[in-house]
Amino acid sequence: MTSFLEEPPIRETLTAYDREHMVLYLRLLDSARDGADWREVVQILFGLDPLQEPQRCLKIHDSHLARARWMTEHGYRELLRTKQ
Repeated sequence: MTSFLEEPPIRETLTAYDREHMVLYLRLLDSARDGADWREVVQILFGLDPLQEPQRCLKIHDSHLARARWMTEHGYRELLRTKQ
């Protein structure tokens, strides 16, 4: 499992963290689209126990999901530019 921060770095541009966690972001977006319970998502994707640390787990989930959504609206443009 890839290591992760409590909250992803928030920048107006892509970060190295974003690039390293692209698959995680995609899986979070898929889980949200499918209506998955956040507790199950943090267990599977982050390897955390939401029964032991519910606030921390929710914060990690929500902050990474927010960054994943930012990627769909803004960050992808930088990815497209670097692929050309």
